[in-house]
Amino acid sequence: MRRPMRAVYPGSFDPITNGHIYIAERAAALFDELVVSVLLNPQKKATFSVEERQAMAREALSHLPNVKVSFFEGLLVDFSRQERSRVIIRGLRALSDFEYEFQLALMNRQLAPDIETLFIVTDAKYSYLSSHAVKEIFHFGGPIQEMVPPGVYRRLRERFPRPFHS
Repeated sequence: MRRPMRAVYPGSFDPITNGHIYIAERAAALFDELVVSVLLNPQKKATFSVEERQAMAREALSHLPNVKVSFFEGLLVDFSRQERSRVIIRGLRALSDFEYEFQLALMNRQLAPDIETLFIVTDAKYSYLSSHAVKEIFHFGGPIQEMVPPGVYRRLRERFPRPFHS
């Protein structure tokens, strides 16, 4: 009996965007199981708690039955092994992403030669999109409804009820 092919898609997802969802949908179509894993990094100041980020990701990805949302801290390769995954999914928006992601992939390969990194290129309409940009646009009163799922938009409005308008 064949063991299900499982991949891990890690990220801060602070918050999850439509670009992240696009990558998750593509990965979910390629693998039997996809673990979307929210990074808990105490050294970074996140806008949303890890629990909030998990809740937003679960809601946004609920249409994908083979996706589970989790969190991890520490080394990604250790988490991948814990999840019995030999594949790490990374999304690429632009050439500038590639250099950084390539370095991470090489480091992970050094730490765990049995785990592969698979790059998925986003759709052109998401090539500019990042969690940081979404938060900044929202902060200055710009429209982000086309950039994030409704649940994320709702949570941003709850967290920051009066965006700054210049």
